[in-house]
Amino acid sequence: MTKQGFTFKSQVAEILHRDRTEKDINLSDLATYRTISKKWRDIICIKFLGRTSTSSARYQDDICNDNAVPPSVLAELGKENRSKKGIVEAYIYQKFAQRFSQMSAGLDYCLTHDKSNFNLNEFLAMFWSEPGLRRSIDKIYEIVVYSLFSALVEALEISVEVCLNPAKSDILKEFEDFANRVIQLSSKQTSVKLKARINRVGVTNAADRGLDMWANFGLAIQIKHLSLTEELAENIVSSVSADRIVIVCKDTEQKIIVSVLNQIGWKSKIQSIVTETRPFDLV
Repeated sequence: MTKQGFTFKSQVAEILHRDRTEKDINLSDLATYRTISKKWRDIICIKFLGRTSTSSARYQDDICNDNAVPPSVLAELGKENRSKKGIVEAYIYQKFAQRFSQMSAGLDYCLTHDKSNFNLNEFLAMFWSEPGLRRSIDKIYEIVVYSLFSALVEALEISVEVCLNPAKSDILKEFEDFANRVIQLSSKQTSVKLKARINRVGVTNAADRGLDMWANFGLAIQIKHLSLTEELAENIVSSVSADRIVIVCKDTEQKIIVSVLNQIGWKSKIQSIVTETRPFDLV
């Protein structure tokens, strides 16, 4: 159960709980709980997840659609829930508790292992072996890669300098408000030195698309806990708008990937491919 899935299902559980305990709503009448149920859900989400729903208002309203849990279905669930003293509510939260306990095992592994005995393959295998966590393997892999990349950039104390061409000072004067607000450059401060950073985007779109991490020194980073294929490489390059892309994946056939990228003229966009076994440049 994902966080979005939990917020969706917890709203159903809280509507049923309200109907069973307070008896002040009518499950067949959407108007009696459509808006207020979001507040009941948010209270639970803060307790379990530490935050409220981040989904769009339209997505949050999807709970009422005919292909989700419309009033007619909710009314039937309510009958079963009342007659069996909250059995539907209990089922929803037991499923979340089961998923939470699986995630706790992964957290315990991190807390009880250090650099001397932490094994990445062993850690990732914990998620592969649990059907409920398997679809989250990409996100776990992304967190692992982010931890490594970010720690290296910080340990090396890398910095980035942004400066302008002195010959363009007349343009700077004309657009100084913009330059100062957006680039932090002005006629008095013609260069800025920043600590290099790698940042997680945090949210990806459809499977195998979207940006996972970006760096303030020009890199776009795409992470896939999959073997890189020609199709996946093409998909990544076409969906990420950047001139320097680093792909992190399980493994790949270097010669095939390089050959295909050369054929379609995209090799220049991919700076390197990093695998669990070794990194390589596209030469």
